[in-house]
Amino acid sequence: MFTTLITAAQLADYPSALVVDCRFDLMQTTRGAEAYLQGHVPGAVYAHLDHHLSGPPVSDHGRHPLPTPARLAEVFAALGIANDRQVVCYDDLGGAMAARLWWLLRYMGHDLVAVLDGGWPAWLASGGPLEAGAVVPVPAVFTGSPERQRLVTLAELPPLQRALVDARDPGRFRGELEPIDPRAGHIPGARNHCWKLNLGSTGNFLPPAALREALLQSLGTLPDAATVHYCGSGVTACHNVLAQVHAGLPEPRLYGGSWSEWCADPNRPAALGE
Repeated sequence: MFTTLITAAQLADYPSALVVDCRFDLMQTTRGAEAYLQGHVPGAVYAHLDHHLSGPPVSDHGRHPLPTPARLAEVFAALGIANDRQVVCYDDLGGAMAARLWWLLRYMGHDLVAVLDGGWPAWLASGGPLEAGAVVPVPAVFTGSPERQRLVTLAELPPLQRALVDARDPGRFRGELEPIDPRAGHIPGARNHCWKLNLGSTGNFLPPAALREALLQSLGTLPDAATVHYCGSGVTACHNVLAQVHAGLPEPRLYGGSWSEWCADPNRPAALGE
C-alpha cells in the first residue's frame, strides 16, 4: 500500500495499480492531454485539471474550485477508481498537478493513492515502457464522502490566518509580480514555503528528514495539524500538504479557494513583502 509517494521501480512491479496521468499546463491548457496521447505509462487514464479535478464554484470561488462530493464520486468512478484500488498519479512538474488528485481522493476518504516520485521524467529515465493513444477507462463503483476536517473555506479563514502557509513562488508571495490573479500580495499573516522547495535537483521529492529541514527553514517552526496550506487556486498547495505528510508530520488542511478567491474582493487586505 502506497499513501504518499511511489518510485518508478515500485510502480513497474505493481501492475494492478490504476495509473492516472495528470499532466497539465496552466498557460496552455491542452498541452497535458496532447502529451498524454503522444505517450504515457501503459494503461494510464487521463485526468484534466479543469474538466475532472475542478468544478463550478460551490465551496469556494477560486480559479480551480473544488468539485462537489457528488461530482468527485462520479469522476472517480468514471476513471475506474474503486474503493479498494491503489491509485498512482503523475505529471511532468514534480507532482504539482498530481498532488491535486492525491488530495481530492484523500478528501473523499480514499487513502490508497500515491504520487509517482519524479513523475513522467522519472518513468522515462527508468526505461519504463510507453503507450500512445487514449486509454478508455473501465468504470468502477466508487463510494466516498468528504472528510470535511481536511478543508478550510473562506468563512472559516479569519481566525486561522496565522496558521497559513502560501505555496507560491516568493516573488508572488511578496507581491513583486502577479501573472495570473487581479491583485498581488498574500493573505495577511501567512508565511511562505514555495512548493518547489520540496524537490531536489532531479525533480524528486526530498527525503523526509530533508523535507522537515526545508519546512523548518521556511517557516521557523515545523508545521503541524493546525497548518493550513494555500496557493493561487488550491493546486500546488496540495504539493505542500503531500510534502508535510511524507515528512512524517501531522496532516495539515487545505484552503481550497486560495489567493484567487481571497483577492477577488478588493475589501480584503493584501499583504506585501515578507
